[in-house]
Amino acid sequence: MQPIVIIGSGMAGYTLAREFRKLNPEQPLVMISADDAANYAKPTLSNALVGNKVPDQIALGDATKMATQLNMQILTHTWVKSIDHQAHELTLEHEGQTTTQAYSKLILAVGANPIRLAIAGDGSDDILVVNSLVDYRKFRENLDQCSDKRVVILGAGLIGCEFANDLQNTGHKATVIDLAPQPLGRLLPAHVAGAFQQNLEETGIQFVLSTTVEKVSKHPEKGYVVTLANGQNLVADVVLSAIGLQPNISLAKAADINTSRGVITNTLLETSKEDIYAIGDCAEVNGTLLPYVMPLMQQARALAKTLAGQTTPVHYPAMPVAVKTPAAPLTVLPAPLGVDVTWETEEFDDGMIAKATDSENTLRGFVLLGATAGKQRLTLTKLVPDLIPARV
Repeated sequence: MQPIVIIGSGMAGYTLAREFRKLNPEQPLVMISADDAANYAKPTLSNALVGNKVPDQIALGDATKMATQLNMQILTHTWVKSIDHQAHELTLEHEGQTTTQAYSKLILAVGANPIRLAIAGDGSDDILVVNSLVDYRKFRENLDQCSDKRVVILGAGLIGCEFANDLQNTGHKATVIDLAPQPLGRLLPAHVAGAFQQNLEETGIQFVLSTTVEKVSKHPEKGYVVTLANGQNLVADVVLSAIGLQPNISLAKAADINTSRGVITNTLLETSKEDIYAIGDCAEVNGTLLPYVMPLMQQARALAKTLAGQTTPVHYPAMPVAVKTPAAPLTVLPAPLGVDVTWETEEFDDGMIAKATDSENTLRGFVLLGATAGKQRLTLTKLVPDLIPARV
């Protein structure tokens, strides 16, 4: 019997392996990882500083431990060079050696890559990203060498704001730059974004909005000088890019698997090629990309059942996202793209509830800012229709 092969050792790959092993302890299982395959939860990286966690404390287990725990072969530091979907075979490269790996079912859990802007200047190659534990180690090493602890963050999205809050809470000076006129521009209506921004600014975080970075230059005494399109110059010890993520579709495209923004799948998480599935940040399920933990969990549970012989479509209930910004507690359930909504807001002493309703007065999304509003999370979530209904 050929093994089920999972490409990728992130949360999606490990969660699927764990869910599958609950249903089938013996089926041969192989995981292929381009790095050391340490098992960790990527969302913990953006608040590890305030939790006083050093990088070595973040990993829940190394490849050896996980292989034993999940009765699985894990190939580390191994690249998948190509997929032959007709032969059900992969071409692999490890330490310069090329080998092949057969599969019965193949799961693409290859995640997403950080978007990188084309930025001029001799310091642009030193701009850091944090999309893995390997990246995070490098980020922490650079932080530890900072004397003035000045960090400039490119991007005021979810990850940028979480890192800014974590840095500010640990004695660093965070400045966040974004082309949008507000933080979390894709998730929040303007009036909520304004209150959210104000709460973060009260902790000392600085926002420079409606502009972008043109150049990052090395400076012998100041570290880096970040030149903005509005003519402003900022001094930084570390520059962190958190512009966003782009699903990793290159391997799928090379194998002639249908892609759009992500790897296209149906509700069974099947791609356009037989016996090949996609899961996690790379998967565009029924036209929807949701790079968050809860959709990933839903996918893993459904696909594990399908791989174990119980054909199970993925079910997407309403899944709010909790933003890890303690200075401004925030929960967001974005309204579906393409749905016209009207916002209604209720204010409290410590925040607000903003509800998005459609033309039929059905609740389609909401934003909860502050501790008082946050108590309404479960009540409101139950009122929002499923994004992908459960199939009976």
